Amino acid sequence: MQSWYSIFPKNIWLSIYAWAIFCFLPFFFIFRSSSPIEITIGIFLLLLFFLSYRFSFRSKSGIVYMWVSFEIVINVIMTLLFGYVYLSIFTAFFIGNIRNPVGFFIIYGLHIAFTVLAIVAGFFIEIDLFLPQIHFLLISVIGTVLLPFNLYNRNKREKLEVQLEDANVRISQLIILEERERISRDLHDTLGQKLSLIGLKSDLAGKLISRDPEAAVKELHDIRQTASTALKEVRELVADMRAMKLKDELIRTGQMLKAAEMDLIIVGDPSFIQIPAIVENVLSMCLKEAVTNVVKHSYGTYCHVKFEQLPNEFVITVEDDGIGIARGGETLPGNGLRGMRERLEFVNGTLKVEGGQGTKLSIRVPVVLTHIMGVD
Repeated sequence: MQSWYSIFPKNIWLSIYAWAIFCFLPFFFIFRSSSPIEITIGIFLLLLFFLSYRFSFRSKSGIVYMWVSFEIVINVIMTLLFGYVYLSIFTAFFIGNIRNPVGFFIIYGLHIAFTVLAIVAGFFIEIDLFLPQIHFLLISVIGTVLLPFNLYNRNKREKLEVQLEDANVRISQLIILEERERISRDLHDTLGQKLSLIGLKSDLAGKLISRDPEAAVKELHDIRQTASTALKEVRELVADMRAMKLKDELIRTGQMLKAAEMDLIIVGDPSFIQIPAIVENVLSMCLKEAVTNVVKHSYGTYCHVKFEQLPNEFVITVEDDGIGIARGGETLPGNGLRGMRERLEFVNGTLKVEGGQGTKLSIRVPVVLTHIMGVD
């Protein structure tokens, strides 16, 4: 349920206090008139305007265009009678929140046309009333032109971000489902045949134990060998599930960037030579987090990923052409940089962030870990 203060725009150019001034300022223009009838008409029109404005926010169907039309008409009358054109800013704000493109552009054009015509007519009717405030009138016209587009594009961008987030969630769900099916197939292929064989040999050994003990011992030996082989294969399967490969993660990040309509540029080979499994796992998670940040926060058009295997370290560089982390803020909550640093510290790695025209992340892990951990 909307609160009474929802008529005030949030998070735009002016604060709620400035908008409150716009609410009370028309009374100054009304009461400076010498005619009580004009004062009564002005107060009535002002109350009718805010009533229409309130109903326009609550309307969910095509009737919203009727309320906006009332606001435009009231704004024209207030301009011609009292020289108060600033109600057009309120109407411009609401027009920017119209989601239908056709309705937006029609109402947007009508609002600009009637506002400009009212101001021009006002100069002909009473130039002494309009000439002293010509600078503020120009600012109001500029606001009437620019504010709806600013809000319309912002709402459109937020809608696309929500759709992208939903698509990423759906992709993650599909990946999990695919992984579950793969695990199910692997377990079936790995254990199904061998467990069936163990069952058959156990039945056979039970039958032979009294008639041919030597054959029964041989069957039991085969059962032991089959069980050992099955256990080894299960361990290998679990190890493969736990390990994250850079090549596999690069495929998933490519799918994410494609869904975000961003180009992926890859330089170098992600198949590092003699890299420990734990290091590759950490680098894969950092790559995933870095690309996720690019999609969510950069607003760029491409993502550049570079793999380098230097004599002393493994290096991954992720760069975009977006707004830049210096302006976006490195310490924004949820950007994952802290988590990346904590993972890299576990393998003596480092993370370097460079902002400006786009953002550049350099992920470095020393090769010396291969010798310390004894992993080929």
